[in-house]
Amino acid sequence: MNTPYQHLITQINQWDYEYYVLDNPTMPDAEYDRIFRQLLDMEAEHPDWVTPASPSQRVGGKPIDEFRKVAHSVRMLSLANTFTLEETYSFFDKAAQELDTETDQLSVFSEPKLDGLAITIQYRHGLFSHAVTRGDGQTGEDVSHNIKTIKSVPLQLNTVNPPELLEVRGEVFMPKAAFAKLNEAAQQSGGKMFVNPRNAAAGTIRQMDPKVAAGRDLQFIPYGLGEYQGEREFLRHSEVLAYLHGLGFKQNPHCQLFLGSFAAFADNYGTMEQAREQMPMEIDGIVYKLDSLAQQNALGFIARSPKWAVARKFPAQQAVTQLLAVDFQVGRTGALTPVARLEPVFVSGVTVSNATLHNMDEIERLNLCIGDRIEIQRAGDVIPKVVRVVGQGECRQAITMPSQCPVCAAVVERVSGQAAFRCTGGLSCPAQAAERIRHYASRKYMNIVNLGTKLIEVLHSKGVLNTIADIYTLKASDIANLEGQGEKSAQNVLDSIAASKTTQLGVFLAALGIHEVGEEGAKNIARHLKNYPAVVNASYEQLLQIPDVGPVTAANMVAFFADAKNQTLVQRIIDAGVNWPDEADEPKQEQYLAGQTWVLTGTLSMPRAAIKALLEGLGAKVSGSVSKKTTCVLAGQDAGSKLAKAEELGVKVLDEAAFLAEFGDKLA
Repeated sequence: MNTPYQHLITQINQWDYEYYVLDNPTMPDAEYDRIFRQLLDMEAEHPDWVTPASPSQRVGGKPIDEFRKVAHSVRMLSLANTFTLEETYSFFDKAAQELDTETDQLSVFSEPKLDGLAITIQYRHGLFSHAVTRGDGQTGEDVSHNIKTIKSVPLQLNTVNPPELLEVRGEVFMPKAAFAKLNEAAQQSGGKMFVNPRNAAAGTIRQMDPKVAAGRDLQFIPYGLGEYQGEREFLRHSEVLAYLHGLGFKQNPHCQLFLGSFAAFADNYGTMEQAREQMPMEIDGIVYKLDSLAQQNALGFIARSPKWAVARKFPAQQAVTQLLAVDFQVGRTGALTPVARLEPVFVSGVTVSNATLHNMDEIERLNLCIGDRIEIQRAGDVIPKVVRVVGQGECRQAITMPSQCPVCAAVVERVSGQAAFRCTGGLSCPAQAAERIRHYASRKYMNIVNLGTKLIEVLHSKGVLNTIADIYTLKASDIANLEGQGEKSAQNVLDSIAASKTTQLGVFLAALGIHEVGEEGAKNIARHLKNYPAVVNASYEQLLQIPDVGPVTAANMVAFFADAKNQTLVQRIIDAGVNWPDEADEPKQEQYLAGQTWVLTGTLSMPRAAIKALLEGLGAKVSGSVSKKTTCVLAGQDAGSKLAKAEELGVKVLDEAAFLAEFGDKLA
């Protein structure tokens, strides 16, 4: 009955493959549009015929409310970096030694390192299932609604015998031409300009509405496989990429297979560096992989990166321009950062008009004045940085730190012994507000899970969310009327806010973002002073008596609560219902582990926060690094360098089973 319909789908998908994958269109645009219109008419008349493989399913879906979290069945690892020929060769020399072979006998596959966003796309029985970002390597976000709009991503694999399950891993990127077109349109309309193609691609994939992604000409090129359940067996990485190309995916240009001699690495790098500017997409280096999958499996992984692949990054590119002015930006902690305003200059594929100057010490070191000719580079090909003065201007103007905050006019002070100058406006400074709110609401502190960075920025820009206390006065209408939001989203935010109101004093103190008062320091202060009134009234001398609280932390605590505006704001939060049990009211455990230092590493089945709370409750200190002073290391699955360091130093190591046998009864 629907054979003509299936024929249309096959024909249009073939034309898309020829146009977007092979770059070899065989059908005039007008004829393509006419046939596509036939497909849409047929689907409108017979909606029950519509299949996920239809090209009509790429565009037109409804915006999503939120990004769903998805766990990776196979971890998405990142790559170690090298920056010189010697480092790159040494990486594979070590691999050869471990494989008991010669370096120049290793078959090495090189491919341009695309400057985009890592994505994994899952297919079941040949049909597109879902697409997920890398995230933290263990869990990413479902961005299927946007990935489906990319014409170089097949909705149905080009094979009559598809694998039961196939995860294709690769890079989503925006070609240089598409990036230039996007920014040109934004400039004409007064819209947002993107810094570089990678930011544009990442920002597009984070859109809730797939129609945005559909209009931005993103592309996808695979670099390997994740989970695979199929009959085909592969011996080499190059075979995998050839297989994926046969299934309908684009190929990465300028890939090369060679034997791993020092000279071969040098020749390959020279070729790629010359080809870089002519390529239609931005690349920031070369990825080198052992081609043999057996050798890859034999070498395995360390921590978050494989031992059989490495990325050699290109050096930052430089340009010379003039320093026109210096502005001062105010961060979450009140630190004022000088930002260079430059005569626009093209560097490493983008036009740069701003650069970081870090602090006043850096300005003094450079002997920099307004009007000077300067050399800049994009450090890591991302953040523009001033390298040096190459010519002094005729009318040089000294750069001076303002005495008052450029945003709130509060006094600017420099703490003795530190490079940073800080606004003393604290919680009342608008420039610090959005970042302070994000810090306060983060999972690590008040854990307001549905109040994310983007929503905070929008609410702040609309004047609804100006301080952390304003979180507790938000109404559903403040959120529901925003673009990409709705009543359900608004209620989710309000539910998260309500759930956050019961917390711990130490967590709350750390959430306030007092400079140099971190998570551990705040917990120690709460543990020793017992309740909030005691914290507010603590003197500098009292605070110094608390273990691990030094002069800077003590001084900042006293200064924070001496400010009446800060006290008023915190009282608003308490009046809104935020509460915690006084430390004195909490049942005390015997300090079995007093004086001990523990380190957690690897993947654990229990939440790390619960294990850390248990150990600290028993008197131990939980550290992030292993040393001779470490008492014990709790090692989960895939423990890496920390476990190796513990074994090297002879530090006691417990696996999770042994830990539970000893402490499991105390986790309840």
